[in-house]
Amino acid sequence: VHRLRSVDNLFVVVQEFKDYQFKESKEDALKDLEDLVKKLCWTDPLKVWELNNSLKKKKTKRKKHNLQSTASRERMNDGGEEGGADQSNTNDQEDCAQNLEAVAGGQNTEKPQGVASRNGVEEEVDDEQSDVKVEMQASPESGTKAGDGQTGEGEPKVLRFRVTCNRAGDKHSFTSNEAARDFGGAVQEHFQWKADMTNFDVEVLLNIHNNEVVVGIALTEESLHRRNITHFGPTTLRSTLAYGMLRLCDPQPTDIIVDPMCGTGAIPIEGATEWPYCYHIAGDNSPQAVKRAANNICSLLRKNENKDSSSALGVPLDIIQWDICNLPLRTGSVDIVVTDMPFGKRMGSKKKNWDLYPACLMEMGRICTPGTGRAVLLTQDKKCFAKALSRVGHIWRRAQTVWVNVGGLHAAVYLLRRTWERAEERRSFW
Repeated sequence: VHRLRSVDNLFVVVQEFKDYQFKESKEDALKDLEDLVKKLCWTDPLKVWELNNSLKKKKTKRKKHNLQSTASRERMNDGGEEGGADQSNTNDQEDCAQNLEAVAGGQNTEKPQGVASRNGVEEEVDDEQSDVKVEMQASPESGTKAGDGQTGEGEPKVLRFRVTCNRAGDKHSFTSNEAARDFGGAVQEHFQWKADMTNFDVEVLLNIHNNEVVVGIALTEESLHRRNITHFGPTTLRSTLAYGMLRLCDPQPTDIIVDPMCGTGAIPIEGATEWPYCYHIAGDNSPQAVKRAANNICSLLRKNENKDSSSALGVPLDIIQWDICNLPLRTGSVDIVVTDMPFGKRMGSKKKNWDLYPACLMEMGRICTPGTGRAVLLTQDKKCFAKALSRVGHIWRRAQTVWVNVGGLHAAVYLLRRTWERAEERRSFW
């Protein structure tokens, strides 16, 4: 489950309520949330949490081992002993992952218990204005015994916890802070856990979206999208969203994939990692962006060298500084174009987009193979994009639109297919 590429966060669902009826008065609504804690079946979700915790400990041990033995590896000609230890830990990790999937099977169903995921492409529905993440810290009083789900060997220790409430909707009589406070107080009373909003063992999630309520336990401490990028720019795309965009265009072996506005290189790096049998070309007109992307590629190469000596040959990815409207690529030579277009907020401007978007689509149409070429483009400037697409309707056909949330902005991912119509050639590079 942890290896899913389009997942930002993982949590095990304690129970899900599709149509929860909140009371009109704040006091009654919060009292119902308090009473809900005792009615929920926490046993199986806490078992999944414990299993996940044992997996995290194995990963941490392996990381520490790698850090301690890095210097010795550089001095050793034969690293068989370290390699054997790493392989053993990896096998243990895979066994744990299989057990986790067995315990938490059916994460895509609507059963009360099971592992759920927040998908970076289709399920990211946070609302910028009404979605507030709060951390609840109850009174410092704590009990002396662990609650349900504490099965540690030896003397039981008191678990530390916090409650995080994510709420969306304007018909609630209470705030996220109040919901987290009262729900957390009931959790503390039920389990005799100790509240701690920084050094916590368990993070209980209370997700409220209009009349839908999901109670869960977090399995990830930080978002899984921070896996490839080390040098961030002002508008760095999440790796999880980059993966979803690439998967949408269904890359095939030997395809040439181009990101003409790559920024820090999130899309081509994700592509080169997950689709190594394709060839990836990235470019940007900003020298600073090209430098950041090159640094991220170097970080990926170093990571691959530490993982496996056989992958030290490199990655199928090149980066170049160029002009998006005059790409140094042969006409009809590219199979797929995937890019995050400037929204006109942090990068560029809405006014410039009216000239940039049509020019981009024309140039992308020129380099794409007629009939089979496709493009996946992300933008929040939907009105401008629709107008630009209508102007180049003879070379691009819209096949699918996926709505996504990008940092609180309601954006769209467009899947376009190249027609057989011949595109206008600006100038020849060959």
